[in-house]
Amino acid sequence: MEAAAGGAEPAGGCAGAPEEPVVSLADVLAENEELEKEARAVLGGSDHERCSYSQGAVKRQALYACSTCTPPGEEPAGICLACSYECHGTHKLFELYTKRNFRCDCGNSKFKNLQCKLFPEKGKVNSGNKYNHNFYGLYCVCKRPYPDPEDEIPDEMIQCIVCEDWFHGRHLGAVPPESGDFHEMVCQACMNCCAFLWAYTSQLAVPTVTKVTSLDDERIVLNVKETEEQNREIKKESGGDHQGKIKEEEQVEQYNEPSTSSGSKCPETVTKSDEPVCKLRELQTKQCLKKDTATFWPSNWRSKLCTCKDCLKMYSELDVQFLIDECDTVLAYENKGTSDQETDRRDPLMDTLNSMNRVQQVELICEYNDLKTELTDYLRRFADEGTVVKREDIQQFFEEFQSRKRRRTNRMQYYCS
Repeated sequence: MEAAAGGAEPAGGCAGAPEEPVVSLADVLAENEELEKEARAVLGGSDHERCSYSQGAVKRQALYACSTCTPPGEEPAGICLACSYECHGTHKLFELYTKRNFRCDCGNSKFKNLQCKLFPEKGKVNSGNKYNHNFYGLYCVCKRPYPDPEDEIPDEMIQCIVCEDWFHGRHLGAVPPESGDFHEMVCQACMNCCAFLWAYTSQLAVPTVTKVTSLDDERIVLNVKETEEQNREIKKESGGDHQGKIKEEEQVEQYNEPSTSSGSKCPETVTKSDEPVCKLRELQTKQCLKKDTATFWPSNWRSKLCTCKDCLKMYSELDVQFLIDECDTVLAYENKGTSDQETDRRDPLMDTLNSMNRVQQVELICEYNDLKTELTDYLRRFADEGTVVKREDIQQFFEEFQSRKRRRTNRMQYYCS
């Protein structure tokens, strides 16, 4: 909205004084709602009041590391959302976003001078937890903090879904696709450990441009691209013979198609009585183009991985069974946070009403409706005129509202029988 019509100076304004930025009430409310939505997604439905230790190894939760209690040189440890508030509120924390299958360490033997206030009866260690340099505030193959005060190159951090470390886009060996084109990333090191994924890249992975990056100096070399021959090979793998087998593969995959719902409920895997054909073995009979780069994957790609007996055994041996779990994805984690907190969000007015008797409830509802109606009518005038709502306008409204309320009360007569 523009300032008041006619170029009139705001009350109390000074000529030549810098103008304050103008933001409409609708903009403020919309921005606040968006920030709340992002926060709910990032926290993934984590409980901010109760320590998660009693739940065991939580599939996914918001996690933090305390640099005050476990600095570099000490054993790494992770704490849940509630403990970050209650036990480490004044400490220096590293936000880890989310890690899979983690149990809260707060107050265990790794914390020499701290006892958990929320769940003090913890075991000495959580042997099932996995740690990396993220717990010391370091990320990527460059092992630098984020944000990095010495790094002047703008770059986004992308999390690998296997090792769950975070990487600079320029340190992945390939130019990342646009953020909307992929949903998950597997880093270079994890692609070497999970080499079977290369067999799926021609059909499932999002194409990238290969690059060379020097970690010694941050000059990025982008002139090494995929050759024409490589591009033709990828197109041949993703088309041609593949098209002829789509119907056959769809019949095998129909029983394991993921849910497209954005809710937190995850699809159930249905097992056929007949042993399914090994998709991986079929793909490995074709020529596979392996590169020393990270790979990028679209949504629902996990549902296309083979789930035959031999492949399930391989996933177990590599400790990557989570790759065939649709509920393991960060998208599922964020959706759970959004849906759970929308369901659990309580109305403060209803909480207040529940604490009152019947007469008080009726009076409060009438007062609330009067305030809502009069405030809406008052603000609509500003919207219709295209003028800015200032602080003194709001103060004037409530002063007049209270005055009208007192006059109505004084006119009332009460009779006792």
